[in-house]
Amino acid sequence: MSETVKLISPVDGSVYAERPVASAAEIDQAVAEARAAQAAWAATPLSERCSAVLAAVAALEAMNDEIVPELAWQMGRPVRYGGEKGGTRERTDYMVKIAEESLRARHHTDRPGFTRYVRPEPLGIVMVIAPWNYPFMTAINTIVPALIAGNVVILKHAAQTLLVGERLDKAFKAAGLPKGVFRNIVLNHGQTEALLGSGHIDHINFTGSVAGGRAIEKAAAGTFATLGLELGGKDPAYVREDADVAFAVENLADGAFYNSGQCCCGIERVYVHEKHYDAVVEGLAAAASAYTLGNPLDEATTLGPMAQARFAAHVREQTAEALRKGAKALVDRARFPQDKDGTPYLMPQVLVDVDHQMSVMREESFGPVVGVMKVRSDEEAIALMNDSPYGLTASIWTADEEAAIAIGDRVETGTIFMNRCDYLDPALVWTGVKDTGKGAALSEIGYLSLTRPKSFHLRARS
Repeated sequence: MSETVKLISPVDGSVYAERPVASAAEIDQAVAEARAAQAAWAATPLSERCSAVLAAVAALEAMNDEIVPELAWQMGRPVRYGGEKGGTRERTDYMVKIAEESLRARHHTDRPGFTRYVRPEPLGIVMVIAPWNYPFMTAINTIVPALIAGNVVILKHAAQTLLVGERLDKAFKAAGLPKGVFRNIVLNHGQTEALLGSGHIDHINFTGSVAGGRAIEKAAAGTFATLGLELGGKDPAYVREDADVAFAVENLADGAFYNSGQCCCGIERVYVHEKHYDAVVEGLAAAASAYTLGNPLDEATTLGPMAQARFAAHVREQTAEALRKGAKALVDRARFPQDKDGTPYLMPQVLVDVDHQMSVMREESFGPVVGVMKVRSDEEAIALMNDSPYGLTASIWTADEEAAIAIGDRVETGTIFMNRCDYLDPALVWTGVKDTGKGAALSEIGYLSLTRPKSFHLRARS
């Protein structure tokens, strides 16, 4: 009997989907077809590659009424939020818009008698190992620019969102991509590691845990494949003395609790100037208490289950450890009867009297809990924001743009926000520092990560 991958729904614990893993012959075939297709795809005019990608996204949009409840069943996001159609479209449209400029040859004309230029060339086969938390948008971040740049793509999606890979495969088939240009494949961990170590993959993009990123690097060691790794995060926010408190609270609550806190750049810790501390913690607690935890297929639900019971158990243990060490929980569990130990249904929580000796302020939670600490100055806030092994985003809530820039210059992170959080602007590169990983997605720099430079140095004889 062949091995299968089972998708256990967080909604009710049922097996929502089950698929066999690819055979060795199927893996070899996928790689061979990808390699055979790549040169012709790279030679296809850029305008046609862009049109094909846009057609695939349009095909996805046509499936959205089916996709939205599928996402609820697979990873727990409430149907009221409508899936990921808007973000997928925004990112795709922008990468198409900048493709010609980003992928053009750069000419140097300062030496008469010479033609000199640098042209970006596709890397070849790009393997995308996609996560379950934003399963369409995180995959699209690499798939779209990779294909536009002339690469071919093999997608291995998370077991928790198996059907997303199938939806993407169906969309690209509907767009008429040639055989081998895009392939969705179901693999177990051992097969994935073997493929990465085979030398057949030219670029690997992985979004997931730090441990997963280390496993990817180890598997690919010696192959010289390039890597894009977006790993853990513990994104901080700093509410300054001059902040609009009501605006900050509204947005920070959304940044902390949307998608049950399962956001790569979600807010996990908040530092507040002492002037506003009481107002911020009261506001965050009130916002958390107003969520409706329940079945994500119910339109009234604003907070669904976490994707797996073990993820919720991790957050419960972090919270319990903080309480044992003296923290105080502000949200009454009695408001959330659906929150039961052993299940993925987990209430939102705001913790005060926390410090950096507690896991909830140091290690990634990836769930609907946020710790809040009082600070007296920018200096104190900067030190606390940097006291982390991670560095994806940080947000500063202030009326002073110059101050936000000055603070941002000193915060160790890939993106600095002012008066917003938990958002990817496709015009700006998406990257991290420290244990959050390396590489770059979106913007023109995202294209640089998916191509290699090739120089032409041509001398006229006369």
